Amino acid sequence: MATCLLTAFTPYRSAYTRGAFADTVPTVDQVRLRIQQMHVLVATVGGEVVGTISASSHGEQGHLRGMAVLPEWRGTGTALMLLAAIEDWLRIRGCQQVTLDTTEPLKPAIAFYEKNGYRRSGHISDFFGMPLIEYFKKL
Repeated sequence: MATCLLTAFTPYRSAYTRGAFADTVPTVDQVRLRIQQMHVLVATVGGEVVGTISASSHGEQGHLRGMAVLPEWRGTGTALMLLAAIEDWLRIRGCQQVTLDTTEPLKPAIAFYEKNGYRRSGHISDFFGMPLIEYFKKL
């Protein structure tokens, strides 16, 4: 999972602050912690992680984190499969809305989220010196 996130986000590294990139691309120990704290899904092919997404649920509110698909697997439906599966998991837990945070450099991801029903909430926060844009979707 850590390798998948690193590979997926490396093309955007120069657009990120050092802290933002470090938070986006967790170490192996940070991945272990994420697995303990969140529901993590991975898509694998031949034992290789080609995509991942994580989510947490808090009552009627869900939150997505760490969606990534290896560049060579983009456009294959992997991202859509992961998103649908995590949204189903959130619905089963009673979530009626889901949020996610992203950054402007991730224009392909933003287009993907918007195509799949996510809209800007209007909330922008500081993410290690760069704007972090919140999106939401009713489930």
